[in-house]
Amino acid sequence: FVILVFLQRVLLLVASDVDALCACKILQALFQCDHVQYTLVPVSGWQELETAFLEHKDQFKYFVLINCGANVDLLEILQPEEDTFFFVCDSHRPINVVNVYNDTQIKLLVKQDDDLNVPAYDDIFREDEEEEEDSENESDGSEPSDKRRRFEEEVIERTMRRRQRREWEARRREILFDYEQYEYHGTSSAMVMFDLAWIMSKDLNDMLWWAIVGLTDQWVQDKITQMKYVTDIGVLQRHVSRHNHRNEDEENSLSIDCTRIAFEYDLRLALYQHWSLYESLCNTSYTSARLKLWSVQGQKRLQEFLADMGLPLKQVKQKFNSMDITLKENLREMIEESANKFGMKDLRIQTFSIHFGFKNKFSASDVVYATTSLMENIEKEGPETTNFIRALDSLSRGNLDKLHQGLDLAKKQLCAIQQTVASCICTNLVISQGPFLYCCLMEGTPDVKLFSKPVSLCLLSKNLLKSFVCSTKNKRCKLLPLVMAAPMDIEQGTVIMVGIPPETESSDKKNFFGRAFEKAADSTNSRTLHNHFDMSIIELKTEDRSKFLDALISLLS
Repeated sequence: FVILVFLQRVLLLVASDVDALCACKILQALFQCDHVQYTLVPVSGWQELETAFLEHKDQFKYFVLINCGANVDLLEILQPEEDTFFFVCDSHRPINVVNVYNDTQIKLLVKQDDDLNVPAYDDIFREDEEEEEDSENESDGSEPSDKRRRFEEEVIERTMRRRQRREWEARRREILFDYEQYEYHGTSSAMVMFDLAWIMSKDLNDMLWWAIVGLTDQWVQDKITQMKYVTDIGVLQRHVSRHNHRNEDEENSLSIDCTRIAFEYDLRLALYQHWSLYESLCNTSYTSARLKLWSVQGQKRLQEFLADMGLPLKQVKQKFNSMDITLKENLREMIEESANKFGMKDLRIQTFSIHFGFKNKFSASDVVYATTSLMENIEKEGPETTNFIRALDSLSRGNLDKLHQGLDLAKKQLCAIQQTVASCICTNLVISQGPFLYCCLMEGTPDVKLFSKPVSLCLLSKNLLKSFVCSTKNKRCKLLPLVMAAPMDIEQGTVIMVGIPPETESSDKKNFFGRAFEKAADSTNSRTLHNHFDMSIIELKTEDRSKFLDALISLLS
């Protein structure tokens, strides 16, 4: 990959998610090391990807796709010339089988220990046997009886071949259905890019931080299992101690204004170091769901929780930075001890933080929330790509003002999510449709515009499902997945719809809604747009919604 790309001009096509941005930053740094010319084009869906390819296919022969393109047949969609090459670094799974077995034009960048579970080549591809000509030469001098016997044998043989082919095709359909049925995520693209930099001995502390943020994005968005997260954290922790070990030893200690990355067990509270502890507890999905903060009883439990820790309200409600230093030093231990009594056993998580000099400290999840809110900012300023560029800039340590801007937006986003969750549960908007739960946000709901954006809607849906599972007494409902809809574009009359897998302890985070949405749309001729790189997010005409849902219910029942 490196040798091929470093000799050429390259077009970078980058999806709109934090992991893709981090992978892009690492690749940009590598390109700058080797003076590679590249053009960066943000793409938020399949339509933009096709448009960008058509606009640039004459100037470029090498295309790098980050977090897009692996889960569809790229050659069929883009119809490229034979001398065009694609390098695909995408965490979406399953990877399309044509992309896996095409060695010439498509190169997949994946970690070697990633188990892709791809079916064997012979099970899904087969050379078409040419039907033999059955025109016999009349004047071959053989007896008519010989001719008849030979003809009968050929007919039997051909029938056998056809039957075998039918059996093979049926088996192929079954294998492909099993392989493509569930959508899930592999190793973060930023981690794959960091691995590439490490192999080339060009890995820097900045690149390592971007890899950490990329992985944390997958965890914040609930795309990977806890097991996968902990395993990948372990991999990155070894790199962190390799890059940041100089602090311990007096002779080689770093100056105080250098960048330092540290591994730590931190609290699972969103943005608490840049907010007040009280607001963070109220607006973190985990604590809000466990304490049931949308109810009066839940608010009482929160007061009891704070009292159990022995924290005065005055301290808890002021900015974290201004809290009493003695309280701050023992805060984690105090919170963990009380959290166990209140059924919040997983309040402690393994993560990393970064120090820029003496004053600025950020945890990896802070950066994820800030970058996400910058990217999905709904206030229109300038062209479409403005948000993407701002989000990308906020990842550089030279742009801390943009990061702080993102943190302010993230606080608003988290408050909007928790208020919407509370109103959905208090007004019983989550209804069981049989095989799944369904919730629809109405036009005119506060902050509804924010949830027309895919990442914000997914965060809302996952938080709502967690809270609903904690609030419902119906045991069957606790095991159901959720389909959530929100208005997308009022003028065009469209809604955006997302499907979320069930919220269970043993959940493997595999999502079957992508295929189900496709089938339901086909069977009802609903006007849908499958434009998102995540197949479980679709856009739909508002008037087709009820027939689409009916089809989805009968399909999944």
